[in-house]
Amino acid sequence: MLFRTATLADGRRRDVRVSGERIESVGEGLDPQAGERVVDATGKRLLPGMVDAHVHFREPGDSHKETWTTGSRSAAAGGVTTVVDQPNTSPPTTDGAAFDEKDDLAMDSLVDFGLNGGVTADWDPDSLFERSLFALGEVFLADSTGNMGIEEDLFVDALAEADARGVTVTVHAEDATEFNVSAQERDDADAWSAYRTARAEAVAVRQACEVAAERGARIHVAHTSTPQGIDIASEAGMTCEVTPHHMFLSRGDLADLDTFGRMNPPLRREKRRQRVYDRVVNGTVDMIATDHAPHTRAEKDAAIWDAPSGVPGVETALPLLLAEARTGKLSFERVRDLTAANPAEVFDLPRKGRVAEGMDADLVLVDPGTTHEVRGDRLHSKCGWTPFEGFDGVFPELTTVRGTVVYERDPDDAPSGDSETFGDPVGQNVRGRESNGTGSDRESESSADPAGAEESIADIAADIVEESSEEDRS
Repeated sequence: MLFRTATLADGRRRDVRVSGERIESVGEGLDPQAGERVVDATGKRLLPGMVDAHVHFREPGDSHKETWTTGSRSAAAGGVTTVVDQPNTSPPTTDGAAFDEKDDLAMDSLVDFGLNGGVTADWDPDSLFERSLFALGEVFLADSTGNMGIEEDLFVDALAEADARGVTVTVHAEDATEFNVSAQERDDADAWSAYRTARAEAVAVRQACEVAAERGARIHVAHTSTPQGIDIASEAGMTCEVTPHHMFLSRGDLADLDTFGRMNPPLRREKRRQRVYDRVVNGTVDMIATDHAPHTRAEKDAAIWDAPSGVPGVETALPLLLAEARTGKLSFERVRDLTAANPAEVFDLPRKGRVAEGMDADLVLVDPGTTHEVRGDRLHSKCGWTPFEGFDGVFPELTTVRGTVVYERDPDDAPSGDSETFGDPVGQNVRGRESNGTGSDRESESSADPAGAEESIADIAADIVEESSEEDRS
């Protein structure tokens, strides 16, 4: 396959040839070969597929919410070519047998995948670490879906087990002792955000980073939802991710979302959301990960204290970010780094994350001049709804996984239109394949190092005022 005159994330116009599973050439004036499919990419962006380091595809145990087939189709339609599934399934992925069961189910995936191992009081690290783990976690420092919250001493033990084997630990950081119990007297949709406070995240992130630093270990903080949590992780030399819902939604949206906007950690106030967004732009945040956590409409349509936590997002993340890029709020290079280059680097996937010779041909072709409205009935997740209803997105026209077309639609057709086609399941466990680095002499896109950002005095003062006023209202 030859992409002609594609615009890469850094603005260069190049021809890109795919041979087998890899990118063979990135250059100018490449001539088509006999029998080669030629894709006219003039005026379009050719990007590396997104590496989504945080999804919940619900199998085994909850296939009424999502399956590896439906979840990976949703991923492919959204330009995600690698997903990392979390361990809070049923059974939880806390021993070798549970890992093997999930690994078998994941062979239905259209996209490549990694499988994380989980930590509970009865986990079996010996058998778990014999498997091809992507990472350990998310390790829950407070209960979430699946009730896998653990105490600090078990976290310390898990960190030591993983560090001894060179496995990264990802952390769901909330401190339940900092939850605002008085909010439980309320029954409005905002009560969940009032209950699971911003301070609960900041305290837990600091504690987790300190425990890791004392042992010379590295952790990755999942779904940071506050500027404080982001800054603490960054200053400690740890990595972190932000979800699209914490980037684009705030507590002000709960009047419309109602219990469909309940997630862990919860939505924050608009000023905090904006400061999280600023850190995504300026490089403090390492990556965007979706925390794709589908539940059925019937399950979410319940009282705030009964509805399950989580929202879908694997199909809309890259389109939403590209819509921001087309208006200049983010650069296309920053989108590439947040969604592909950085997660590939953080989690040691040397064949992923860049459009360069020798890399896996995980590619996404988009037309940044064309947007489509996000609609739940057009998406491919089994749950059939989205918290981003009505947003604009730049959706893929074509997605390849290691050179195989797994999603395609006519450019003149809307997503989920009649022209839309999906490929066969070709997903592989990324830890189960040989991974080697690429040479530095090949032409590739540059990836700027993220720059840190400090919390301003004004930000800190605003936090104090906000926390105090929130306690008064609760």
